[in-house]
Amino acid sequence: MTVSRALRDPDKVSAKTLEKIKAVVDRLGYVPDPAASALAAGKTNVIGVIVPSVTNNVFSDVMRGIYEAAEGSKWQIQLGNSRYSPLEEESLVRTFLSQKPAGLILSGLDQSEETSKLLMGADCRIVQIMECGPDPFDMMIGFSHVDASAAATRHLLDAGYERPGYIAARLDPRSQRRLAGFKAAAEKAGVFDPARIVTTPRASTVTLGCELVADLLSKAPQTDAILCNNDDLALGALFECQRRGLRIPEDIGLCGFNDLEMMAAANPPVTSVRTFRLAMGREALRMLTGALAGIEPETPVVDLGYEVIARQSTARVG
Repeated sequence: MTVSRALRDPDKVSAKTLEKIKAVVDRLGYVPDPAASALAAGKTNVIGVIVPSVTNNVFSDVMRGIYEAAEGSKWQIQLGNSRYSPLEEESLVRTFLSQKPAGLILSGLDQSEETSKLLMGADCRIVQIMECGPDPFDMMIGFSHVDASAAATRHLLDAGYERPGYIAARLDPRSQRRLAGFKAAAEKAGVFDPARIVTTPRASTVTLGCELVADLLSKAPQTDAILCNNDDLALGALFECQRRGLRIPEDIGLCGFNDLEMMAAANPPVTSVRTFRLAMGREALRMLTGALAGIEPETPVVDLGYEVIARQSTARVG
């Protein structure tokens, strides 16, 4: 019983006893069978994490926060990549739930009907990340993409730009909400023009940012500011504007979204919307493990907010 307890929950065994057990385990090469453990206990120590991309720096930062929070604990992180596919997300949720996880962390609010049914009936704790909404499956931590994009648009207008445009790629639900925020703020200011919006379902890259800006300036050459759906596109927008001899920020202002490191390192430095991705990953895991320990969060929905980081690319003069 003591050995079993040490392997399942080492915190409940004295350090001296645990050291002895670990020495025997290492000598024997013993590896616990997670399937047998799940059958006996009804749960594993696995926390499943489903993100839409493992190459996107945004989700890399979130994952780093999750792994940092899990370091040294009994919790094991298993990662699933949905590749922005609702069907793949559903498949991953089914796979994780069949393995009796202690909890799930997954991105966004826009699960399919089948995935929603699975999550509502899941026998584990759940944290949705990257967004805030009124009706979480269990717990949620993120921010409002609509509000953040609207704030960035107002920043451009307050800086003196009068004909803002918008470029976006991928067009996943979060991208669409950012577009909605831009449109709402531009309409309220009386400066919205659909000709100054260029979008594509293609995956976002710096090169694509160049192409989208070229399309935008071809359709609406009087555009004097561009809000970019993410920082990859913003860097491409910067290169394309410089290639055309446009002065930044005098002739055109640029704003990105997420505030990756390259925004401050660019020449000129590019304004961006800072999102707190590392903290989001850490707090998501802490909310989940706290709930598993019987410590419920003060509120099931945590809004981490955002910050518009103004730099030279929108510091218009005159």
